[in-house]
Amino acid sequence: MTSTEHSTTTTTADDVARELRAAVTGPVVTAADPDYDALRAVVMGGVDPRPAVISRPRSADEVAATLAVARRHGLPVAVRSGGHSGAAHGSVDGGVVVDVREMAGIEIDAEARTAWVGAGATAGEVSVATSAQGLVVGFGDTGSVGVAGITLGGGVGYLSRLHGLTVDNLLAAEVVLADGRTVVADAEHHADLFWALRGGGGNFGVVTRLKYRLHPLEHVTGGMLFLPAEPEVLAGLITAAQQAPEELGLIANVMPCPPMPFVPAELHGRTLIMTLVCYAGPPDDAAAALAPIRALATPLADLVRPISYPEMFPPENAGGDYHPVTVVRTLFLDRVDVDVARDAIERLEAIDGMRALQLRPLGGAIARVPADATAYAHRDAGLMANVVAFVTPEDRAQRTAWVTDYAAALDQGVAGAYVNFLADEGPDRVRAAYPGSTWDRLRAVKATYDPDNVFSRNQNVPPA
Repeated sequence: MTSTEHSTTTTTADDVARELRAAVTGPVVTAADPDYDALRAVVMGGVDPRPAVISRPRSADEVAATLAVARRHGLPVAVRSGGHSGAAHGSVDGGVVVDVREMAGIEIDAEARTAWVGAGATAGEVSVATSAQGLVVGFGDTGSVGVAGITLGGGVGYLSRLHGLTVDNLLAAEVVLADGRTVVADAEHHADLFWALRGGGGNFGVVTRLKYRLHPLEHVTGGMLFLPAEPEVLAGLITAAQQAPEELGLIANVMPCPPMPFVPAELHGRTLIMTLVCYAGPPDDAAAALAPIRALATPLADLVRPISYPEMFPPENAGGDYHPVTVVRTLFLDRVDVDVARDAIERLEAIDGMRALQLRPLGGAIARVPADATAYAHRDAGLMANVVAFVTPEDRAQRTAWVTDYAAALDQGVAGAYVNFLADEGPDRVRAAYPGSTWDRLRAVKATYDPDNVFSRNQNVPPA
């Protein structure tokens, strides 16, 4: 880069920042600010996005002002909250990041069992606040995820079989559109936009607040259950989970055992089944629901116990300096029988390093919602699977090939992909996330609310 080019870039960023500071009460950050590196970082490792300006608005009006400045200067826009996008969509080189983390208020109406939540709040923060009132809304399995991101993609988590996806509990959303208007979308107002927001991702505007339906939750039995990685055990676990009461949510990770202090040292590095269990009901009922699973094999470690719901989100990445580099492939399955389980274990043991097959039983309340009721349309899928490998620059090609080959072998012909788990995989995979008429309907909504595709830094649905 020449000195002239560098000067032009700096001047442009300064001009944009100057305009934003006149319109936004929250922080406006450029590369000249000491917290720039911390604020531009996303969870995903192996990327180094350098936005021109990071704007941290504190209201919908300030979001609109940020968008206006970005559009006036012809700069690309990224929207971020938790920063967990598998494609690092929460930032953008040379553009403007609309960082909504300053808008994290939580207003609970315990009598109505609803909550208005700022888009910058995290799943963990909301769970702590609602649980204090004996109420809950289901998100995923990670506390640091921003509520807006996980909600707009669908929201598959521990409570999904019982209460549906996060989008099934979304009652309304405040949205700043590309043209600067702020609208509240719900079943009666901007109903087409409300449909699209429930699974269509960040394609349609900047969501600043979300209204959720809350559910009573008095008891949770949860924690980690470690089982031996044997084909019959894995197949039996998934079958039992699919047949269990809907109060039981479960995530099974077939993977090398991390060096956890509560697991015997001789198991560290050995392939096993690390199962995350959440039973949302009375303890006696939890024991009965878990009995078929515990009977599959003597647990290698059993940490399942009565807990509060927020304890399902353990502390993580406290310093914000953990940025894993992974290759992931997400797909839907019908079944995990003994042959599928045996192949999984053999493939996982044929390669070194950290790698995993993650399995999430679906069904229940998820499947009772019509496929066309929301932009998340995969209502009949019985299981979600993620094949993942942690990579370094030296082994990326080898591990990417392993993930690709295994995902292809695992594929049972169940069409679709979960948009929240997509990486930067190209338009065909985005299309797979929105089957049939869902895609055409999303494109029509996009043409209405963002015809210029201002919000393209996402798993993008182009306007019709």
